[in-house]
Amino acid sequence: MMKRLALPAALALGCLTVPAAALDLESMSDAERAAFGDAVRSYLMENPQVIMEAVQALEDQQAQAQAQADVSLVQDHAEALFNDGFSYVGGNPDGDITLVEFMDYRCGFCKRAFGEVEKLLETDGNIRFVVKEFPILGEQSVLASRFAIATRQIEGDDAYKSVHDALMALNGDITMPVLRRLAGTYSLDTDAIEARMDAREVTEEIAATRALAQNLRITGTPTFVMQDEMLRGYLPYDQMRALLEEKRDL
Repeated sequence: MMKRLALPAALALGCLTVPAAALDLESMSDAERAAFGDAVRSYLMENPQVIMEAVQALEDQQAQAQAQADVSLVQDHAEALFNDGFSYVGGNPDGDITLVEFMDYRCGFCKRAFGEVEKLLETDGNIRFVVKEFPILGEQSVLASRFAIATRQIEGDDAYKSVHDALMALNGDITMPVLRRLAGTYSLDTDAIEARMDAREVTEEIAATRALAQNLRITGTPTFVMQDEMLRGYLPYDQMRALLEEKRDL
């Protein structure tokens, strides 16, 4: 296959006799190729911003392609994302916008995002918020998620919300003595929750969320899904608010 270059900079090169719009390098003589290379190098040295513009254009194209692929992934897995039947649903269950968060209790950025999300839910009042327990940062993460899920299964959503918030605010190691004290703080049935933590129902919830994350190509936390858009990583309140308003304007 012939090698051709479409190089806008070449339009300004008068030293080559081949058409600038489609340069056939294989048909050039050694001298022509050398002259072309020197001319391109000279142009780029004099106009280094062209390289940065090209890099930015490539990054923009890649970001657009990723966003389009994410929309398709969200559509393909909408039921598991928004209505799996077991994930905690908070905020306004009848809200006009659904926000999903894949989170890990040991994730520093999740803890940072926690206050931003709470502020968004409180100031808006019309967001349906779904929490996906996605423990990926080691044994303590898994222990915390098992405890939180077992709490919801045994004590209900209100107890889960209290435990979830406390775990998000917790600094330090997550151990069973810490979790027992936490359960006692909220007068929960500590023994029943602890017995439930290794139950099949808890394991299946975590496995289902991990499988969903794999299908969505989610590898880190926090990852958000806002309606039809995937937001990979921490976002401050102002950016989330702006995106929310964009969704409502569509």
